[in-house]
Amino acid sequence: ADPHDDVISLLATVEVDGDMLDDTELAMFLVQLLVAGNETTRNALSGGLVAFSQAPDQWTRLRAEPGLLDTAVDEVLRWTTPVVYFMRTTTRAVEVGGRTIPAGAPVVLHYLSANRDEAEFGPTAGTFDVARSPNHHVAFGSGPHFCLGAALARIELRAVLGALADRVAAIEPAGDVERSMSLVIAGVRRAPLVLAAAKRPSG
Repeated sequence: ADPHDDVISLLATVEVDGDMLDDTELAMFLVQLLVAGNETTRNALSGGLVAFSQAPDQWTRLRAEPGLLDTAVDEVLRWTTPVVYFMRTTTRAVEVGGRTIPAGAPVVLHYLSANRDEAEFGPTAGTFDVARSPNHHVAFGSGPHFCLGAALARIELRAVLGALADRVAAIEPAGDVERSMSLVIAGVRRAPLVLAAAKRPSG
């Protein structure tokens, strides 16, 4: 009704070959933009900071070795796995773990479980390790359903963690972590933390 220079106004008013998004299409687009493009990255970041507070040696290592920032981002994604699971339907019969799943069967892909699988990550699967490489996590899904915003999420996490590593000497827990009750999103509702400022060189 009153469009401005913002993304939502653009989506609501843009025309392509004379077509515009109807209300349902716009609502679905905004769910993708505001939930998939916000909630997941936000929870990866907050969950990652909690992980660093619980593994202070990893924060110390990241600060000492800035070249580990990219692997640290992927480890935060693996460790937090913001999207816990997705439902899918098999398009053909497939064998998994010695069992045959028929075509047309509903299946649940537990990304959180896969990202702790010792068959993939070895005996350190349950350890938060900013230097983990290779790191074939499935936090963004896989195949044709791979997250469209994966590159943006990595950029955002890299920017925030890099800025914090430059300014914060230590991340310490300051109370109980309260997790969200969602079965789909691994969220953090409340996480009291103390960020100890790094000393700046004088002059």
